[in-house]
Amino acid sequence: MSFLVAIVLLLLLPHPWNFFGFAAFLIVGAGEVAYWNRTVKHRRVATGAETLIGTTGKVLSRLAPEGQIELSGEIWKARCAAGAEVGQAVTVVGRDGLTLIVEPVDVEGAEGRGNHASADPRSRLPG
Repeated sequence: MSFLVAIVLLLLLPHPWNFFGFAAFLIVGAGEVAYWNRTVKHRRVATGAETLIGTTGKVLSRLAPEGQIELSGEIWKARCAAGAEVGQAVTVVGRDGLTLIVEPVDVEGAEGRGNHASADPRSRLPG
């Protein structure tokens, strides 16, 4: 915005004030660009497959080990080492390209909280 104001001042102000106004708003514009660059650079990614990690979805086609799941109304290719049946809830724990790595949701108390079930089925055995 400051760059547009600088150009307008260059065209509308009488000589030599047009150069002073142009230079002043050019400096303000450079400062504005530096400010926004510094501010935006440290923001977390808000789009893409990375944002899906930790979310819970529903299996659409049997994961043995690959199939499809639904997350937020979108259908994604997924892989589950433990396997999952149609309709079962799964949690995204990673991704490999555009394939999501998922684990079944632990039904014993973790359902709805998005906790991850263990990838090793033997770890759920008592004792």
